Amino acid sequence: MLRLLVISVIIFPAALLAQVEICDNGIDDDNDTLVDLNDDDCPCELIDAVSFIPNPSFEEMNCCPDSRSQLDCATDWIQASEPTTDFIHTCNWLGWEQFPPPRPFPDGEGIMGFRDGRVRNNNPEPYWKEYAGACLLSPLLKDSLYKFQFDVGFVNREVSPGINISFFGTADCQFLPFGVGDETFGCPTNSPNWQKLAQVRVDGGSGNSWVNTSLEITPDFDIAAIAIGPDCPPVSSPVSLYYFFDNLILNNFGAFDLRVSDENHPCSEQYSLSVPFNADFDYQWYLGGVALEGEIFSSLRNMYGEGNYQIRIADDGRCRLSTSFDYNIPVISEIERVVLCQGESYSFGEATLTESGFYLDTFPSANNCDSIVALEIETIGIEYDTVEVSIVEGNSYAYEGMSFSEPGEYPLTLDSSQNCDSLVLLRLANFGVYVPNTISLNSAGVDNVFKPFAAEGLLQQVEILIYDRWGNIIFSGEEWNGEGALPGVYTYLINLDFVEGESKVLVGSVTLLN
Repeated sequence: MLRLLVISVIIFPAALLAQVEICDNGIDDDNDTLVDLNDDDCPCELIDAVSFIPNPSFEEMNCCPDSRSQLDCATDWIQASEPTTDFIHTCNWLGWEQFPPPRPFPDGEGIMGFRDGRVRNNNPEPYWKEYAGACLLSPLLKDSLYKFQFDVGFVNREVSPGINISFFGTADCQFLPFGVGDETFGCPTNSPNWQKLAQVRVDGGSGNSWVNTSLEITPDFDIAAIAIGPDCPPVSSPVSLYYFFDNLILNNFGAFDLRVSDENHPCSEQYSLSVPFNADFDYQWYLGGVALEGEIFSSLRNMYGEGNYQIRIADDGRCRLSTSFDYNIPVISEIERVVLCQGESYSFGEATLTESGFYLDTFPSANNCDSIVALEIETIGIEYDTVEVSIVEGNSYAYEGMSFSEPGEYPLTLDSSQNCDSLVLLRLANFGVYVPNTISLNSAGVDNVFKPFAAEGLLQQVEILIYDRWGNIIFSGEEWNGEGALPGVYTYLINLDFVEGESKVLVGSVTLLN
């Protein structure tokens, strides 16, 4: 019997037979909704160049700074020198008014500020040098190669010219701080326990900028603690020189193969990311774990918006992956307060404002970032006031740089404290003071007393001096009746103090009659 053997063959699409994720094409190859690095099929060794310097970006705090010289608020940092560095953080204190730091900060919300010489009471102090120090999380070993990468901030060309940044090391943390009690101690190497490991020249151009730079270090003894700041030679300057530090990364030299750095301002069209180039490496950039097509160089050719960027390095069959670099376009917030006088207006974006109120608008900043400006306007009307003043006849009254001596009304237009028009009516009058020119020894009325006469409550104190013809004082007091004097002409000097605080001296003659 002939038997027919039927074999059923089921044919599957090749894509379903090979459900393996390709890790650098931006496609969900195995249909599990996970693409590239987000899929467990794409394992790669994550390399994190953690800094041997604790709290390298001044983000961890013991307290929020509210003034200068508070480096102790930054966790694990030590004020290394007697001249004190500054801890600056957006939580509260943003530094000296005359030394505004460039923003945004390179990494996070905290930075450190320091001076290289200062001027105090117009006297230069070139040996005033400020250093920050820290005990390392892992020591730098003798004869090993390390790299120190960091950001230096500049205010402007005048107060932040080019500077030699120096890096110092010591074998034991007990040598931090140094030069205790001596503000003129200078750099750490003035102590036998410290050695300068390296220095680099950094220039911020016209200023208001951050510059990323690096040093290479091969210590000739094990280093347990470091200090960073200006170079040792004194700097003579007519102004205090001021700079900033951030993002201080110290590690083995090879760890920087995957240390992502940024260039230019985050809002600039030229902003880019890169890692150190090595011709032996194959590169691939990712955004959110998904491969970016064509981005196979050590530097990104384009930016693809905000998000988490990573780069993968393939070398001799080994796969290494950088930690995420978070790219966020900063939004700068500002508050302006404006006072408008009556009839004035203020241009705010496309609007012309004349009324008091609170307004918001978004403008491009100098670096093309969004700047959200909150504007508070206060409109001041014309102020009216009346000033009534009395003066002694012959005196003058000074008001807002003008002098008035004649009684009358004076309408004045002045500037208020907000520089708006202020209308003032000055009413000027004379004190009514009468001094008789004769008195009588035998009179029973008021004319037998010599004194000044004024309205009740006008005079606070009166002193009368009477002189004879030879200049001798024959009387001193508040009123004179001529007792003991011969008839004749006498000279008087009267000191008057008014209750409103004004004083007047009257000089004249009085005739004493029988």
